[in-house]
Amino acid sequence: MLLHGKRLLHGKKLLITGVLTNSSIAFHVAKLAQEEGAEVVLTSFGRAMKITKTIAKRLPSTPPVIELDVTNKEHVESLAERLGEHVDHIDGVLHSIGFAPQGAFNFLEGSWEDVATAVHTSAYSLKALSVAALPLMSPGGSVVGLTFDAQYAWPLYDWMGVAKAAFESTSRYCARDLGPKGVRVNLVAAGPIRTTAAKSIPGFLEFERIWSDRSPLNWDVDDPTPAAKACVALFSDWFPATTGEIIHVDGGFHAMGQ
Repeated sequence: MLLHGKRLLHGKKLLITGVLTNSSIAFHVAKLAQEEGAEVVLTSFGRAMKITKTIAKRLPSTPPVIELDVTNKEHVESLAERLGEHVDHIDGVLHSIGFAPQGAFNFLEGSWEDVATAVHTSAYSLKALSVAALPLMSPGGSVVGLTFDAQYAWPLYDWMGVAKAAFESTSRYCARDLGPKGVRVNLVAAGPIRTTAAKSIPGFLEFERIWSDRSPLNWDVDDPTPAAKACVALFSDWFPATTGEIIHVDGGFHAMGQ
């Protein structure tokens, strides 16, 4: 998209987490961001590093991949220094991170250890990542996170749903404390997409059925592009006074009655 002769993210530099397969929303954010003029750096860690580096070659321009486990204190504390080896500043960060052990998908039987892992990885990590990136963040910068609407008790989502509720609350507190530093924090609540993360959720097919029945707009579970476009828009300069917001990209499902 050309606006005033320039692409939407012309000259911007973004840190993008969560690229694991080319079906992931994060992959499509990275692809669209590059097409709109941004320079991108990806993160991954452990055995997934090799996969992310392979998938990165499918982007219009192959970006560097740095190691980041958001539950690893050393990784988080050294992020700005390591990221600075590739870019002199950043204009935005995509938080596309979530994990819960299988035990967390049983609400009444889930152990605190499983719940703590889910909350640490899926909620606290937003604060950790935002603060870690802050030394390189330009004024007017944007943190964008991906969520799955946490205002409901979803079938089979259980403690991951609680973690997402904590994630959404964390985004509001981040918006409060990072706003005076010139950084916006917003979330995109996407409808169900057939990603690697979705496949790990028991009963994901039930989400697909519900969305098909109740979404007023046709919702395609195989198309991450609408959610990716919302993320790119939030990275742009066209939402300069929007923070603490959750943008629903779910075919209108959230606005319908039961």
